[in-house]
This record gives sequence, structure tokens and C-alpha cells, in this order.
Amino acid sequence: MTTDGSVPAPALAFSEEVADALARRAPVVALESTIIAHGLPRPRNLQVAGELEQIVRDAGAVPATVAVLDGVPRIGLDKGQVERVAQDPALRKLGFRDLAPALASGACGATTVSGTAFLAARAGIRVFGTGGLGGVHRGWTEVQDESADLGLLARTRITVVCAGVKSILDVPATLQRLETLGVGVLGYGTDRFPGFYLTDSGEPVDWTVGTPGEVAAAMAAQDALDGLESALVVANPVPRERQLDPEQHDRVLAEALAAADREGITGQAVTPFLLAYLTEHTAGASLEANLAAVRGNVALAAAIAVQWSRRAA
Repeated sequence: MTTDGSVPAPALAFSEEVADALARRAPVVALESTIIAHGLPRPRNLQVAGELEQIVRDAGAVPATVAVLDGVPRIGLDKGQVERVAQDPALRKLGFRDLAPALASGACGATTVSGTAFLAARAGIRVFGTGGLGGVHRGWTEVQDESADLGLLARTRITVVCAGVKSILDVPATLQRLETLGVGVLGYGTDRFPGFYLTDSGEPVDWTVGTPGEVAAAMAAQDALDGLESALVVANPVPRERQLDPEQHDRVLAEALAAADREGITGQAVTPFLLAYLTEHTAGASLEANLAAVRGNVALAAAIAVQWSRRAA
């Protein structure tokens, strides 16, 4: 504690590589750690963690995987820390609202979209590559369940490259909510909003960009407006040849929703239940589509970060 009895703000801990890149205004891409700790089976999760960081490096940027270890928010992880995130079954899942108690108690956790976006923005990182955003859940009028991702992005200046929102959610309602919150959405090479596992969710987007430079230009215009500290979402569809078969997707998702209702699955347990059901009943095809989307998003995020860095040089 400080002399007045208050608790000082916790310092972010930067890896040497990330600290050097930020000091040089070199391109940096934030990566979430939840996909490593909770999104993939072991030991494949560790392999994918290294693969995603290498994709960023191959594009000329520096990866900054974000996590909280022993109560310390870390921006960029070394090899041992990545292994710890991948192998520790007790690691918690930390959204933005969980950060303060996690830091105060010395806990360890992998950061979700909201947790990663907040810490990355605080660290001065402008671009974040992830899989899919959270959103408004189906049956919102009854349960009023909405991901914390949306509210956090409404007040955080960061560019998030994603494959839309998870198709298990209410996509039209999520897009309406993003509009209400003032979060800009750009379709990358498409005028259709992607559906995570699917190239096209069936919903349109208002703005389309075709190059990383165009995204960087939109980011610069966002800063020039000096308006709300909101995010910019770049919706990057999974390649059509790598998407989950739409017919299979719709059939299995309907079965998963019925199973969740039959088994009384509610609240925060719904999303992991549906995702696990999809993985099992598509014989892993949904997981492969997920990974294809993440790889493409991370590569695009790195290309955008390179263009953004050139503007800032």
C-alpha cells in the first residue's frame, strides 16, 4: 500500500520483445490466451499457441500474448509462460470484470476478448487478432444474456480482427447492439457479416474494405475525429473452402440447442456446452473451421499492424 493507505495501480509486465517493439513503434499484435488455456485440447493448444505467434512474426510484427500470472498482467509471454498457460488446468478465465480481483488475489488466468482488449489497449497496442467475438445470446428477451465483449469494445480504442461472432449467438441482435454502442464494423473483402464457422452469417455489413492499408486509414480517421473511445471491428470471413459445411452446421446447432434446453443448461454454461457439442457431433470439423478462422484473423491483424506502424513512424 501507499502511505495514504490506498492500493497502487498494478504495473503491466512486458516481455522484452514487446517492450522493445513498442519503444520503437514497431508493429505489435495482441493475442488472447483463453484459446490456449480453454479453447483447444491438450497438447494441440501449445502447438497452436506457437503457430499463431509465428504467423505474426512472419508478417513482420511482434506477437503479444496476454495473460495474468500470479496476479501480474503480462503483455507478451516467454516460452515457459506460454507452456504454463497451456498446461495448467487450474487457470481461470478472465474477462475485464475479473481482472481486479485476479490481480488483488495473485491469481492466474487466461484473458478473454474483453480482458485482452482492455490490457492491450492500456499497454499501447492498437491491433488485436482473435477468433470470434461474444455477443447477444439467443433468447435474450427472456435471459438478457449479453457478452461483456460488446460493452468493453464500446469504450476501448482498439482494432479487433475477428471472424464475426459465434454462430451459436443471435447474430442480428449482436449487430444491432454494436450499432447502438457505436462500435464500427468493417467487412474485410466482403459485404456480408461472417458467422465464425461460416463465411456468411446471412447478415450484411455497411462498410467493406479490401486492404490492410484501408483499415489503417479508417483507424487514423477514427483518431482524427477524436470521438468516443470505441473499438473498430474488422470482420474477416473464414475462407469458403475452410468453413464448416453450412447444412451440417445448421443441423448440429439445432440439435445442440435442443439438447441444452432438454438438459436445463443455462447462463454461462450454455456457450461451452454448445461449442463442445458442435465439436463432438461434427467429428472435429467445427474445431478445424475455428482454427482456420483464427489463423486468417491473426495474419490479417499482423498486416494491419504493419500498415498502422508505418503511419505512426
